[in-house]
Amino acid sequence: MVDTRNRISPARANRTSSPREQARNRFIIVIGASAGGIEPLKKIVSDLPAELPAAVFIVLHVGQISYLPAILDRVATLKTSVAENGAFFRTGNIYVAPPGFHLLLHGDHMMLRRGPRENLARPAIDPLFRSAALSYGARVIGVLLSGALSDGTAGLRAVKAVGGIAAVQHPKDAVVPSMVESALQYVEIDYCVPATKLGSLLAKLAAEPAGETLPAPPIVRLEAAIAAQEHSTMKEADRLGELSVFTCPECNGPLWELKDGDMLRYRCHTGHAFTAEAVLEAQAIEADEILWSLLRSHQQRAEFARRMAERERTRHRSQLARELGQRAEEYDADAALVERILESRRVRVTGNGTVDQESNGKKPEG
Repeated sequence: MVDTRNRISPARANRTSSPREQARNRFIIVIGASAGGIEPLKKIVSDLPAELPAAVFIVLHVGQISYLPAILDRVATLKTSVAENGAFFRTGNIYVAPPGFHLLLHGDHMMLRRGPRENLARPAIDPLFRSAALSYGARVIGVLLSGALSDGTAGLRAVKAVGGIAAVQHPKDAVVPSMVESALQYVEIDYCVPATKLGSLLAKLAAEPAGETLPAPPIVRLEAAIAAQEHSTMKEADRLGELSVFTCPECNGPLWELKDGDMLRYRCHTGHAFTAEAVLEAQAIEADEILWSLLRSHQQRAEFARRMAERERTRHRSQLARELGQRAEEYDADAALVERILESRRVRVTGNGTVDQESNGKKPEG
């Protein structure tokens, strides 16, 4: 028996056409996913045909190490690899953003940038979607899958603004539906289907001629430039929107309020970007950090006061020992109060399996 597991089929090896040769069809597919996104990604890429006339670019919110390219390459007919800075891409290939870098598209090549985090993530979905929209207009298909919070909504709006196609995994099919629910609220979605149908849908759409490309809104161009680290000055930030009273959860600088249609978003002058939901999540994380620090401080003060009281008792200074003991009790009471607040903010799992992430004291990976 011949082992063919690690061999590349002739069809797969020969799919090396330049994007310029695919000028009429929708040859750019950008996919964003987060928590619960690996399984639908595997299903989608396994259903894409070997002759797909499009290049696929994927952003998944990950930590410092990602095995996603290897995972997808095992099930995909298309070759899957890590995106490389400055490398030219070709149709019939899948490219995955590496940890710690935004993946951007420009001309026929990819760019990786360690720009400001967006929605508490890098790589983030919005920068990829915006850059694709600016470079390829109506020839882009944007796809959002399972994930928490709302990264990808603004980017999908950019794809639609220039005439591209917007598709999402059906929220009932998503493990964590927040991202797709946000997109459904703020974006005119063309297709909302389960992951089992997305692969064949993308193949069909990629084979069709693209429509007319519309002019990109100025805010999309400016935000894409910020992600590419071309602009990061206070003067440029003035063009983003109205200066708000809030500070950036990442760098504590002032936040500009952007009104993107009926969607409210924020950016600071260094480029950190947030949806309103992401600002709330970041503030919840900051509040938890403060509460934990306060709890530790009260507990340490109580223990220190008790030790001082014991020391004074051994020296027969009973009055001072009693005062220190009372102070220790007060600090214990303060610590107990903070602990009760923290207890009320811990993760609560509801009957339908969803999680209240605001109260877990940790930054969500989704």
